Amino acid sequence: MSSIFSLEGKVAAVIGGTGGLGGAMADALAAAGAKVAIIGRNAQRGESAVNRIAGLLATKPSESALRDAAPSDSAAFFAADVIDRASLESACDRIESQLGPVGVLVNAAGGNRPDATLPPGADFCSLGLEAWKDVFDLNLVGGVLLPCQVFGRRMLTRFGNSPVPENAESSSIINIASMSGIIPLSRVVAYSAAKAAVLNLTQFLAREWATRGVRVNAISPGFFPAEQNRGLLYNADGSLSARGGQIIGHTPMGRFGRPDELSGATVFLAASKASSFLTGQNIVVDGGFSSTTI
Repeated sequence: MSSIFSLEGKVAAVIGGTGGLGGAMADALAAAGAKVAIIGRNAQRGESAVNRIAGLLATKPSESALRDAAPSDSAAFFAADVIDRASLESACDRIESQLGPVGVLVNAAGGNRPDATLPPGADFCSLGLEAWKDVFDLNLVGGVLLPCQVFGRRMLTRFGNSPVPENAESSSIINIASMSGIIPLSRVVAYSAAKAAVLNLTQFLAREWATRGVRVNAISPGFFPAEQNRGLLYNADGSLSARGGQIIGHTPMGRFGRPDELSGATVFLAASKASSFLTGQNIVVDGGFSSTTI
């Protein structure tokens, strides 16, 4: 069974791979055999992610037994601004030159901003347009649209206009959405709307590219503590906030998720042998949050 989840010979680009969730996905792809391109704006965090992957593969040889490359060749950082097409094009060129053509793209960039979140009791009509636009630019335009255009165009050229053989290994695009894109959560209205658009665009691209050798799917994480939401989930003393407590109470597993718990879904969707007939889907990893109604 391990062979169908192998990513040996694949190049995987992880946009947002310098973050907590994106970093865990990058780790998983490298452990499955892929050469990983970490894409982000912060070079220090990018190099830290590269060194972490190298250390992971060096200390856990059983997880990288299928790799031909040495751990030092397993990952590299490429600086890029996700809302700048030229910057993404340049990063794609550099990745292809250094690692090879990208066969797996993970779009894990995203986030919210305080002034796009409604305070308790605030009126929706008071939400500023600039904050709304910025959240959409980050999560939809830079988070999915531009990367899919830049990297997707090159994936599509692999077979040109010829019919894709049934047993051919497909390329895979994995968009990171959110539970809030399925259930519009209170207060984070701009973020929820942007992630709902991510899911819609995922299905659109899956339909458009289904016969051209590119599969497009999404992962919707539930509640995973990270820099952007830690202040919402915890008090300054480390105890659960009122909102954090509500979320835990609504989650059957009774806890938040760990970044590494996205690893299985990521490798599954990336591995063309394991998920060859799967496109346009959204895998929810939420500890049962979406199954609880009261």
